[in-house]
Amino acid sequence: MGRATCNAFLAIWTCALLLPLAVVGQSVQGRLLVAVEDSAGGRIAGAGVTITLEKLGISRSANTDERGEARFESLPPGTYAIAVHASGFGEKTSRVAVSVSSQATFAVILGPESLKQTIQVRDRGPSLASQPVETTSATINTVVTAEDLDEIPLSARSFANIAYLAPFTAPVEPSDPTKARITAVSFGGSSGLNVDLSVDGGDNNDDYIGGFLQNYSPEAMQEFAVRTSQFGADTSHTNGGSVVISTRRGSDEWHGSGAYYYRGNALNARNALDNPEPNPKQPFSRQNAVGTVGGPIKPGKLWFFSSYEYIHENASVAYSANSLSEFNALQQLAAGGFLPNVNSIGAIPSSVLQPYRETLFSSRVDWRQSARSQWFARGSLDRNHTKNDLLQQGALPSTGATTNSNYYSALLSQQFQYAPATLGVLTLEASGFHHTKVRNSTIGEAFDFPFTANFLTTSGLETFGDNQFATAITAFPIARDQQKYQFRYDVSHSRGKHALRLGLNFIHEPVLRGALSGNPETRSSYPQDPSFYVANPAVLGGCPNPLPSSPDPNFPDCPTENASGASDGSFSQSIQRLGLYAEDAWRVTRSFTVNAGLRYDTTFGLFVASGHDQAANPALAALQTSGSTLVSGIPHDYRKAFAPRVGIAYAPNASATTVFRAGVGLYYNDLAQNGWVDAFTAVNNFNLQNGSGPSALIDPNYHTPYALTTSAGFEHAFANNWRVNITYEHQQGVHQYRRYEYSPGFGIPANAPAVSLFRTDNRSIYNGLALQLQHRFSNRFEVTANYVLSHATTWGATVGELFDYVNGVSSVLNPFGPGDHGPSGEDIRHRFVLVGVLQLPWKFEVSTLSQFESARPFTMSTPADVNGDGVVGNDRAVVNGAETSLDQFRGTPFYQVDLRVSRNIALGERLTLRPFVEFFNLLNRQNPGNNFVPDISALPMRVNDIANATAFCLNAGCTQTRPITSLNQLRVPAGALGDFFGPGTTVGIPFAAQLGIRLSF
Repeated sequence: MGRATCNAFLAIWTCALLLPLAVVGQSVQGRLLVAVEDSAGGRIAGAGVTITLEKLGISRSANTDERGEARFESLPPGTYAIAVHASGFGEKTSRVAVSVSSQATFAVILGPESLKQTIQVRDRGPSLASQPVETTSATINTVVTAEDLDEIPLSARSFANIAYLAPFTAPVEPSDPTKARITAVSFGGSSGLNVDLSVDGGDNNDDYIGGFLQNYSPEAMQEFAVRTSQFGADTSHTNGGSVVISTRRGSDEWHGSGAYYYRGNALNARNALDNPEPNPKQPFSRQNAVGTVGGPIKPGKLWFFSSYEYIHENASVAYSANSLSEFNALQQLAAGGFLPNVNSIGAIPSSVLQPYRETLFSSRVDWRQSARSQWFARGSLDRNHTKNDLLQQGALPSTGATTNSNYYSALLSQQFQYAPATLGVLTLEASGFHHTKVRNSTIGEAFDFPFTANFLTTSGLETFGDNQFATAITAFPIARDQQKYQFRYDVSHSRGKHALRLGLNFIHEPVLRGALSGNPETRSSYPQDPSFYVANPAVLGGCPNPLPSSPDPNFPDCPTENASGASDGSFSQSIQRLGLYAEDAWRVTRSFTVNAGLRYDTTFGLFVASGHDQAANPALAALQTSGSTLVSGIPHDYRKAFAPRVGIAYAPNASATTVFRAGVGLYYNDLAQNGWVDAFTAVNNFNLQNGSGPSALIDPNYHTPYALTTSAGFEHAFANNWRVNITYEHQQGVHQYRRYEYSPGFGIPANAPAVSLFRTDNRSIYNGLALQLQHRFSNRFEVTANYVLSHATTWGATVGELFDYVNGVSSVLNPFGPGDHGPSGEDIRHRFVLVGVLQLPWKFEVSTLSQFESARPFTMSTPADVNGDGVVGNDRAVVNGAETSLDQFRGTPFYQVDLRVSRNIALGERLTLRPFVEFFNLLNRQNPGNNFVPDISALPMRVNDIANATAFCLNAGCTQTRPITSLNQLRVPAGALGDFFGPGTTVGIPFAAQLGIRLSF
């Protein structure tokens, strides 16, 4: 049996064996079209073209067709040497960079036979401003290279820092403390949870909450592609954007680096949002140690590359003078026996350390089995832990937790050339994630005072006790596990005018589980702060026994008490996802290309929890017993997700410098598990037969959310190294998530239980116009400037988001009522990003990453039931008799200038030392973003009536007032929400300087 036959048989047999066990990703390979012309512009058919991946010796050959074009599919990203020869012409060699997930077009002009020419097309490595114009692709694609990552300042060294170099993207706050350091990226006005991320073709998506999962050091990345519109049919699992990463590999030359980053407390400015003067400044320090090495194991045959990064950070919470005063008062209450079951509270520290440690490691081995078969294997891990996690300004250390997160992934890939124009790419990956949160205290008590959730920190509820991770935002899991096994096979074949691709992706995710806290707890909520009760001890002595569960107007200053019993807060699923696609890049003419494809995706087991479907949910039977017809059955997996995609690229007169693009397509993405985790835990509590689970249901008419996306653009490269790119994008989101809260007697019978119902009935619209200007002048100066004018709208209650799970309704009686439609929370009308690198005399280099954007919106809510639907919490504030609307308020514009100054010092032919200093938020601008107090009852100056605010109270009894004459009077910046989860992004950090040094060879 021949080698080709054997490899083909092996691929088919492997597919048959592993199909039941497999995950989905997207291709990281690039494409190259080489056009061969004579000096008069005529195309040369039958010319021989050989491309060789530099430093690896991997070669591919083809002959040009009747149009003088040779196509090369499924190319690993890198720089290729091109050799072209044709009868009667001189041989010509050149170099071209093929980027991840790109479709480069490169023209070669052959001269007379007596001439032999060599052209070097780059004077330095590829960069953001030097990518070739892709005249045969309709995809809106931005490629960030390893050189870019090495040059620009990255404040958090995360995916978000990198991705928002692309138009139509923006940073958003971390939405989940389990991934605080990865942060998120908004695409098209969304929350950043509907984005697909793949690394080397392997899936890296969080299926519990959405967004990115495992973190990677920038040192491990070869290229980072951000695709914002018109993806090929090989891309799934997204209706927002797509990020494709290719990791670095070894070569025949030994190469590597070592670097150290230092950021100390003296180099950081005060965080004025959390700790304004005269409060103490937060202690802080962080060091990053980085090392890489790569080279040949066997030259020309076997190579390796490894990267390592260790982060040693000591962040902290510095208590304000007011917090310390209230904590001391709380101590007195405990010592006096005024706190149930708590007789004493230990010493109160002035600040609490929050140590964070993280290890990022990745190693890759590449093997050239033959000229037709190449393999690589990669293993990566991310391990981090935090002490006193989730602790904030108004809470004692007892409410914190120790968090541990462990991620790993192992990937194997083979590319095999069946014939000169036919290639197959196999991708196998296994990945896992394990996360735990262990509370600092488990006393079964929780004490909640107003000063804990105030205008400095709007997220917390608990001052002292064993934090159950239920905050004003969400309920955080105390445990999470996610395991995936991926099988993917892609085949590409070029024939004549057509370049065909088809593939199969299959996810087997046997473990997608976690747990919310189910321990019994008694929560005591006090309407006044501890200092009030110390000054008025008779108040607590006169409270009723037992305490009421809701405020009693006869005892307005007495606490309320709510007890929760033990319950099973775990959730568990086993899910499979199948994706099939076929597409064709049809070269209709030398100037006109059509990219057309069809994708189909479906999921198995999306609504099965702990082995049971939603028929086992006790809320369903209870609701039907009451006579309600609100829910007629249970949800089922959606089987109609057919997604056609068509794009065109037109290069006038086969131009290599000008292209017009347009396209339209459908993009489906299942909702993440966190959206309906309450319905899954309800099934477990039914199994326990204790009936204590939450009343939560999933609507039987589930439809996988999708986006209908259209785009059009123009790109032109000028002869003087200037390039302009203009793109318009429209996204229409359909069947998005919303949570309905039903109260007995309001939309359901009076004898029915209160129920949460999860539906996919929301809609959204995004329109954006992007202008990108780039310039590269030799190796002295390059700049990329992006400006985006956009508008994103949706329906919602107190927060307007696109696609994800936080969107609710103000009133279940009128879910699309007036005021429920407005901007999304990430609606940014104007955004400008500047990335530049300037070479100065004496080998100094200055680089910048600067962002400027207009204010993002926020909603002002109230805890009063102003719309009469029986539910408190989804009502917008009423001011002077008029109800405010969704995201009617705007925060402040965001400006942040980051700068790096460095100098290369040559220590030998290949050894370079680079000391540098980085400045983040150079102008020390306070950037609260849209993090303003969202609850009218939590304003620092109390209003006279939370149901209809007409004035501010000037004294404790509200006998003296000041009228509210403008809604702007309600705008009060809140604490830095980003610090609650990790480094802020939309909120922004205060000025910080970082010193570093890098040694590379």
